[in-house]
Amino acid sequence: MRRTFVVLSLTGALALAACGAPAAVASDVADEAVALQQVGFETGLADTPSAEASAGDAPRKTIRKYLRRNTLHGEVVIQTRKNGPKTVVVQRGSVTAVSADSVSVKSTDGFALTWKFGDKLRVVQDRKTTELSALKTGAEIGLAGTRDGDVTSARLIAIT
Repeated sequence: MRRTFVVLSLTGALALAACGAPAAVASDVADEAVALQQVGFETGLADTPSAEASAGDAPRKTIRKYLRRNTLHGEVVIQTRKNGPKTVVVQRGSVTAVSADSVSVKSTDGFALTWKFGDKLRVVQDRKTTELSALKTGAEIGLAGTRDGDVTSARLIAIT
């Protein structure tokens, strides 16, 4: 319980302190791309800010290293300019099932979540956009998306 609280606190602190106001990204998945990049996934989206901290940002660099190695899943609420608060959800794990409209993922701590495919879903592998058909059962992935009530919608999937 304490470890979960620490990870979620660090995630929240990172979102508030480290992300700042990112540069404008043409893609509709900018928030999700930043979230995945902050926990160690390379999305290949050139306009997202670098996940590496500058030399003067030692505390933030330490937090980022911790998050990259240890974040399995979590959510954070961010303030958007146009639409107000938005809940961004991230998860790292193995694909347990894939259907035409959803993917089920299980993290190493046993947490499992079924994600609906969002309207503007982007799938990347090796920093390049790929087709949804590249998503296979057993694949290790990172996902980011939004939560609206009980529905979690994937907007960005990074296949490792």
